[in-house]
Amino acid sequence: MSKGVVLGFSGGIDSVTAAQLLKRDGYAVNALTLDTIGDKALVQAAERRAQELGLSFSAMDVRQEFSSYIIDYFEQSYLCGRTPAPCTLCNSLIKWRNLLRQADAIGAEYVATGHYFNIERYNNRYYVAKAADSAKDQSYYLWGLSHQILSRALTPMGHIIKSEVKQNFADKRESMGLCFLQGRSYREFLLERCPNVVRRGNIVDSEGRVVGSHDGVAFYTIGQKRGLDTKVSGGVVVGVNAERNELIIGQQRDLYHATLEVRDCNVVDEDELLSANDISVVIRGVGRNPQGYAQRIERTVDGYRILLSEPAWAPAIGQPLVFYRQNRVIGGGIVESYD
Repeated sequence: MSKGVVLGFSGGIDSVTAAQLLKRDGYAVNALTLDTIGDKALVQAAERRAQELGLSFSAMDVRQEFSSYIIDYFEQSYLCGRTPAPCTLCNSLIKWRNLLRQADAIGAEYVATGHYFNIERYNNRYYVAKAADSAKDQSYYLWGLSHQILSRALTPMGHIIKSEVKQNFADKRESMGLCFLQGRSYREFLLERCPNVVRRGNIVDSEGRVVGSHDGVAFYTIGQKRGLDTKVSGGVVVGVNAERNELIIGQQRDLYHATLEVRDCNVVDEDELLSANDISVVIRGVGRNPQGYAQRIERTVDGYRILLSEPAWAPAIGQPLVFYRQNRVIGGGIVESYD
């Protein structure tokens, strides 16, 4: 292995900055663009940018696995009344795995991306940790990374403040949103992929009484108020029953839940998770999260049950839940139920 690093490279502000920082620190940077959706213009633009920076460049066609693991999952989650987290899944199943595969192929020791996060070593284990820039911290989306990946990962953006980076890139736009939506709303995307997603159904209250109608459960998420039948204005979506094609409506107070269950977990040290009394729970990367610490965490047959000291607002089935202990991510999973 050499002091080479394979860098996930889109040619955007963050990956360019990461490349410059790695070069400054003496690494031989190999830029790798993952072609997830067949966007030739994006790949060509990334290659031109890599050449300007004097980087070795390659592209990898991952369209088939991206479609199977990410796009199909995204679509099916909404059709089943779940709230998907495609970026979390892509990081653990597509992006970092293929960076590591490329590093092994060319004999490079390290892998890196333009993500804002750090890595900490604690009790001989590697942990994802928060970035210095709390406003841009992306550790929430990286809880699924394996020990194998973290042991070879570099974090050039971990101590960078995004506002300072942007001053040097006044001519470049930031990429926003999910890459495969290509500027479309998720509603437009679903309509293109599966027109039969439009299926009218009932909106019911907590007692099961019909109070309105909707045009497809896939278009609604927990906590949503906009787009509801005018007959139920003032209410909020508190539940989605895809099997019955029903939305359950309630009030803001109905969105608070103190007990959550998660499955499909990745936990670094289960003993630490179950015994520590200062574990914070995060259920959305940006926005309202539970205050205080978890009161109790218990092992279940296929995951964990979390009793919160302060209830969580609007958790949704399918959403990631991430465990933090101060700056360290000690694990995460997917919300399967709440109470």
